[in-house]
Amino acid sequence: MEKKNLLDLDVYEAAVQRIQKLTPTTAAEWGKMDAAQMMAHCAETIDVANGKPLKGTPWYVSLFGWYIKKMVLSDKPYPKNLRTHPQYLMSDPEDFERQKQRLLNSLKAMIALGRVNSTHSLFGIMTPEEKGWGMYKHLDHHLSQFGV
Repeated sequence: MEKKNLLDLDVYEAAVQRIQKLTPTTAAEWGKMDAAQMMAHCAETIDVANGKPLKGTPWYVSLFGWYIKKMVLSDKPYPKNLRTHPQYLMSDPEDFERQKQRLLNSLKAMIALGRVNSTHSLFGIMTPEEKGWGMYKHLDHHLSQFGV
């Protein structure tokens, strides 16, 4: 898997174009989330990468933050139907347009923060390359889930 970086303007713009192709009726090829829930999920992960606290992490999961970070940053694609942190679970109905705008705003905020080291609640210090790749890989996984 090619390691793209969401902090690169061309990669960011391509991601935005893919998001714009989503509709409220775009069906997932796997999983339980609809398009609005997926965008809320992706926005939340980007918000946490941008510095929002990750709450509710069991202490024993925190012990493995380094290992989870290693998996997130590997070049191996995510498996389908992978378990997620409770803060990222989106099971309630979401407003499609609101979540689309939220995701786009989260991406803009990431670009605005620029190429600086950041601190992730579970992963610790992340370089711009780690953050840009990790968020691209996650977003790409879910946009592919919805065929865009």
